[in-house]
Amino acid sequence: MDLKIAGKKALITGADSGIGWETARILLGEGVTVVISDKDQDSLDEAAAKLDAAEGTLFAFAADVTSVESIAALEKNVSGAVGDIDILVQSAGITGAQGLFHEIDDEGWTSTLEVDLMGPVRLVSAFLPALRTGGWGRLVFLASEDAVQPYDDELPYCAAKAGILALAKGLSRSYATEGLLVNAVSPAFIHTPMTDAMMEKRADKLGTDVDDAIESFLDEERPYMELKRRGEPDEVANVIAFLCSDLASFVNGSNYRVDSGSVATI
Repeated sequence: MDLKIAGKKALITGADSGIGWETARILLGEGVTVVISDKDQDSLDEAAAKLDAAEGTLFAFAADVTSVESIAALEKNVSGAVGDIDILVQSAGITGAQGLFHEIDDEGWTSTLEVDLMGPVRLVSAFLPALRTGGWGRLVFLASEDAVQPYDDELPYCAAKAGILALAKGLSRSYATEGLLVNAVSPAFIHTPMTDAMMEKRADKLGTDVDDAIESFLDEERPYMELKRRGEPDEVANVIAFLCSDLASFVNGSNYRVDSGSVATI
Protein backbone atom coordinates (compact mmCIF):
# COMPACT_ATOMS: atom_id res chain seq x y z
CA MET A 1 0.00 0.00 0.00
CA ASP A 2 1.23 3.47 -0.82
CA LEU A 3 1.11 5.44 2.42
CA LYS A 4 1.96 8.64 0.52
CA ILE A 5 4.93 9.49 2.73
CA ALA A 6 7.88 8.84 0.42
CA GLY A 7 10.57 11.40 1.12
CA LYS A 8 9.46 12.07 4.70
CA LYS A 9 11.97 11.75 7.55
CA ALA A 10 11.24 9.73 10.69
CA LEU A 11 12.84 9.09 14.07
CA ILE A 12 11.88 5.85 15.81
CA THR A 13 13.00 5.18 19.38
CA GLY A 14 13.17 1.75 20.97
CA ALA A 15 13.99 0.48 17.51
CA ASP A 16 16.72 -2.11 18.01
CA SER A 17 14.07 -4.86 18.11
CA GLY A 18 10.37 -5.62 18.29
CA ILE A 19 7.72 -3.08 17.38
CA GLY A 20 10.14 -0.22 16.79
CA TRP A 21 12.30 -2.27 14.43
CA GLU A 22 9.28 -3.49 12.46
CA THR A 23 8.01 0.08 12.16
CA ALA A 24 11.38 1.12 10.75
CA ARG A 25 11.23 -1.73 8.23
CA ILE A 26 7.79 -0.71 7.00
CA LEU A 27 8.58 3.00 6.76
CA LEU A 28 11.81 2.31 4.87
CA GLY A 29 9.74 0.29 2.40
CA GLU A 30 7.51 3.33 1.93
CA GLY A 31 10.45 5.50 0.90
CA VAL A 32 10.92 7.23 4.26
CA THR A 33 14.36 8.24 5.50
CA VAL A 34 14.56 6.63 8.94
CA VAL A 35 16.65 7.25 12.04
CA ILE A 36 16.50 4.45 14.60
CA SER A 37 17.51 4.97 18.20
CA ASP A 38 17.91 2.87 21.32
CA LYS A 39 20.17 2.84 24.35
CA ASP A 40 23.01 0.65 23.04
CA GLN A 41 24.88 1.53 19.85
CA ASP A 42 26.10 -2.02 19.20
CA SER A 43 22.58 -3.47 19.27
CA LEU A 44 21.41 -0.59 17.08
CA ASP A 45 24.11 -1.29 14.53
CA GLU A 46 23.08 -4.96 14.45
CA ALA A 47 19.44 -3.94 14.00
CA ALA A 48 20.35 -1.54 11.20
CA ALA A 49 22.32 -4.23 9.40
CA LYS A 50 19.17 -6.38 9.24
CA LEU A 51 17.11 -3.64 7.60
CA ASP A 52 16.89 -3.36 3.84
CA ALA A 53 17.86 0.25 3.30
CA ALA A 54 19.43 2.18 0.46
CA GLU A 55 22.52 4.21 1.28
CA GLY A 56 21.60 7.47 2.94
CA THR A 57 18.10 6.43 4.00
CA LEU A 58 18.89 4.79 7.37
CA PHE A 59 20.81 6.16 10.35
CA ALA A 60 21.31 4.77 13.86
CA PHE A 61 22.11 6.91 16.90
CA ALA A 62 22.11 5.66 20.48
CA ALA A 63 20.47 7.71 23.22
CA ASP A 64 19.38 7.28 26.83
CA VAL A 65 15.87 8.67 27.27
CA THR A 66 16.49 9.21 30.99
CA SER A 67 19.13 11.84 30.20
CA VAL A 68 18.36 15.34 28.94
CA GLU A 69 21.94 15.63 27.73
CA SER A 70 21.73 12.37 25.78
CA ILE A 71 18.48 13.47 24.14
CA ALA A 72 20.06 16.80 23.22
CA ALA A 73 22.95 14.93 21.59
CA LEU A 74 20.45 12.75 19.72
CA GLU A 75 18.65 15.82 18.41
CA LYS A 76 21.96 17.25 17.21
CA ASN A 77 22.89 13.97 15.49
CA VAL A 78 19.49 13.61 13.83
CA SER A 79 19.42 17.21 12.67
CA GLY A 80 22.90 16.88 11.22
CA ALA A 81 22.04 13.67 9.38
CA VAL A 82 18.56 14.37 7.98
CA GLY A 83 17.52 17.88 8.99
CA ASP A 84 14.08 18.40 10.54
CA ILE A 85 12.09 15.21 11.04
CA ASP A 86 8.45 14.88 9.94
CA ILE A 87 7.59 11.78 12.00
CA LEU A 88 8.41 10.75 15.56
CA VAL A 89 7.49 7.28 16.82
CA GLN A 90 8.15 6.93 20.54
CA SER A 91 8.52 3.20 21.19
CA ALA A 92 11.24 3.09 23.87
CA GLY A 93 10.10 1.58 27.15
CA ILE A 94 10.62 -0.98 29.90
CA THR A 95 8.39 -3.22 31.97
CA GLY A 96 9.82 -1.63 35.07
CA ALA A 97 9.21 -2.53 38.68
CA GLN A 98 6.79 -5.41 39.24
CA GLY A 99 4.97 -6.73 42.27
CA LEU A 100 2.03 -5.68 44.39
CA PHE A 101 1.91 -2.05 45.46
CA HIS A 102 3.34 -2.70 48.94
CA GLU A 103 6.27 -4.58 47.38
CA ILE A 104 7.49 -1.72 45.15
CA ASP A 105 9.71 0.94 46.66
CA ASP A 106 10.25 4.55 45.66
CA GLU A 107 13.16 3.66 43.37
CA GLY A 108 11.00 1.13 41.54
CA TRP A 109 8.42 3.79 40.80
CA THR A 110 10.94 6.45 39.90
CA SER A 111 13.03 4.30 37.57
CA THR A 112 9.94 3.11 35.67
CA LEU A 113 8.44 6.57 35.28
CA GLU A 114 11.82 8.00 34.24
CA VAL A 115 11.88 5.73 31.17
CA ASP A 116 8.21 5.19 30.33
CA LEU A 117 6.80 8.67 30.97
CA MET A 118 9.56 11.21 31.32
CA GLY A 119 11.53 9.65 28.45
CA PRO A 120 8.76 10.46 25.95
CA VAL A 121 8.34 13.92 27.51
CA ARG A 122 12.04 14.65 26.96
CA LEU A 123 11.95 13.37 23.38
CA VAL A 124 8.95 15.49 22.44
CA SER A 125 10.51 18.54 24.08
CA ALA A 126 13.64 18.09 21.97
CA PHE A 127 11.98 17.30 18.64
CA LEU A 128 8.75 19.31 18.77
CA PRO A 129 10.34 22.37 17.12
CA ALA A 130 11.29 20.24 14.10
CA LEU A 131 7.87 18.60 13.94
CA ARG A 132 6.19 22.03 13.89
CA THR A 133 8.23 23.53 11.07
CA GLY A 134 6.91 21.86 7.93
CA GLY A 135 3.14 22.22 8.21
CA TRP A 136 2.86 18.40 8.21
CA GLY A 137 3.87 16.06 11.00
CA ARG A 138 3.05 12.82 12.78
CA LEU A 139 3.74 11.89 16.41
CA VAL A 140 2.84 8.37 17.55
CA PHE A 141 3.25 7.15 21.13
CA LEU A 142 3.38 3.51 22.16
CA ALA A 143 1.04 3.16 25.13
CA SER A 144 -0.44 -0.14 26.33
CA GLU A 145 -3.65 -1.91 27.24
CA ASP A 146 -2.40 -1.36 30.81
CA ALA A 147 -3.16 2.35 30.45
CA VAL A 148 -6.91 1.72 30.62
CA GLN A 149 -6.98 -1.74 32.18
CA PRO A 150 -4.33 -1.66 34.93
CA TYR A 151 -2.94 -4.82 36.49
CA ASP A 152 -2.10 -4.89 40.18
CA ASP A 153 1.35 -6.42 39.74
CA GLU A 154 2.79 -3.72 37.44
CA LEU A 155 1.23 -0.46 38.59
CA PRO A 156 4.23 1.81 37.81
CA TYR A 157 4.09 0.71 34.15
CA CYS A 158 0.30 1.12 34.09
CA ALA A 159 0.50 4.61 35.56
CA ALA A 160 3.19 5.63 33.08
CA LYS A 161 1.18 4.40 30.11
CA ALA A 162 -1.96 6.15 31.37
CA GLY A 163 0.17 9.28 31.46
CA ILE A 164 1.20 8.66 27.85
CA LEU A 165 -2.44 8.63 26.75
CA ALA A 166 -3.06 11.91 28.56
CA LEU A 167 0.09 13.39 27.02
CA ALA A 168 -0.91 12.29 23.52
CA LYS A 169 -4.41 13.68 23.87
CA GLY A 170 -3.19 16.99 25.23
CA LEU A 171 -0.58 17.43 22.50
CA SER A 172 -3.15 16.56 19.85
CA ARG A 173 -5.20 19.57 20.91
CA SER A 174 -2.26 21.95 20.86
CA TYR A 175 -0.72 21.46 17.44
CA ALA A 176 -3.26 19.98 15.01
CA THR A 177 -3.93 23.33 13.37
CA GLU A 178 -0.23 23.44 12.50
CA GLY A 179 -0.52 20.10 10.70
CA LEU A 180 0.99 17.96 13.49
CA LEU A 181 -1.29 15.02 14.28
CA VAL A 182 -0.71 13.11 17.52
CA ASN A 183 -2.00 9.63 18.32
CA ALA A 184 -1.25 6.58 20.45
CA VAL A 185 -1.20 2.84 19.85
CA SER A 186 -1.91 0.43 22.70
CA PRO A 187 -0.69 -3.12 22.17
CA ALA A 188 -1.26 -6.10 24.43
CA PHE A 189 1.12 -9.02 24.96
CA ILE A 190 3.20 -8.76 21.81
CA HIS A 191 6.00 -11.19 20.91
CA THR A 192 8.94 -8.94 21.85
CA PRO A 193 12.09 -9.28 23.98
CA MET A 194 10.15 -7.62 26.81
CA THR A 195 7.44 -10.28 26.91
CA ASP A 196 10.01 -13.02 26.25
CA ALA A 197 11.69 -12.02 29.50
CA MET A 198 8.34 -11.92 31.30
CA MET A 199 7.45 -15.41 30.12
CA GLU A 200 10.87 -16.85 30.92
CA LYS A 201 10.50 -15.49 34.45
CA ARG A 202 7.00 -16.96 34.69
CA ALA A 203 8.21 -20.33 33.40
CA ASP A 204 10.94 -20.43 36.05
CA LYS A 205 8.44 -19.55 38.76
CA LEU A 206 5.97 -22.24 37.65
CA GLY A 207 8.62 -24.84 36.87
CA THR A 208 7.42 -25.23 33.29
CA ASP A 209 8.52 -24.28 29.78
CA VAL A 210 7.87 -20.96 28.05
CA ASP A 211 5.07 -22.27 25.83
CA ASP A 212 3.14 -23.51 28.86
CA ALA A 213 3.85 -20.24 30.65
CA ILE A 214 2.35 -18.31 27.74
CA GLU A 215 -0.71 -20.56 27.62
CA SER A 216 -1.37 -20.24 31.35
CA PHE A 217 -0.78 -16.49 31.24
CA LEU A 218 -3.38 -16.10 28.52
CA ASP A 219 -5.89 -18.25 30.42
CA GLU A 220 -5.33 -16.69 33.83
CA GLU A 221 -4.21 -13.11 33.20
CA ARG A 222 -5.53 -12.13 29.74
CA PRO A 223 -8.82 -14.02 29.29
CA TYR A 224 -10.25 -11.49 26.82
CA MET A 225 -7.48 -11.95 24.26
CA GLU A 226 -9.79 -13.92 22.00
CA LEU A 227 -7.13 -14.99 19.50
CA LYS A 228 -5.32 -16.89 22.32
CA ARG A 229 -1.80 -15.99 21.24
CA ARG A 230 0.80 -13.27 21.50
CA GLY A 231 0.61 -10.63 18.82
CA GLU A 232 3.50 -10.19 16.41
CA PRO A 233 5.45 -6.91 16.23
CA ASP A 234 4.48 -6.26 12.62
CA GLU A 235 0.79 -6.46 13.56
CA VAL A 236 1.35 -3.39 15.73
CA ALA A 237 3.80 -1.71 13.37
CA ASN A 238 1.27 -1.78 10.53
CA VAL A 239 -1.10 0.33 12.62
CA ILE A 240 1.70 2.71 13.59
CA ALA A 241 2.70 3.09 9.95
CA PHE A 242 -0.88 3.97 9.02
CA LEU A 243 -0.95 6.67 11.69
CA CYS A 244 2.34 8.02 10.34
CA SER A 245 0.90 8.24 6.87
CA ASP A 246 -1.03 10.73 4.78
CA LEU A 247 -3.91 8.24 4.80
CA ALA A 248 -4.49 9.15 8.45
CA SER A 249 -5.03 12.82 7.67
CA PHE A 250 -8.22 13.05 9.79
CA VAL A 251 -7.01 10.94 12.74
CA ASN A 252 -5.92 12.99 15.73
CA GLY A 253 -5.97 12.42 19.49
CA SER A 254 -6.91 8.76 19.09
CA ASN A 255 -5.77 5.61 20.87
CA TYR A 256 -5.69 2.54 18.63
CA ARG A 257 -5.84 -0.74 20.53
CA VAL A 258 -3.99 -3.66 18.98
CA ASP A 259 -4.82 -6.16 21.67
CA SER A 260 -6.85 -9.14 20.41
CA GLY A 261 -9.73 -7.86 22.56
CA SER A 262 -7.70 -7.84 25.77
CA VAL A 263 -9.34 -4.67 27.10
CA ALA A 264 -12.68 -5.85 28.41
CA THR A 265 -14.71 -2.76 27.43
CA ILE A 266 -15.36 -0.99 24.16
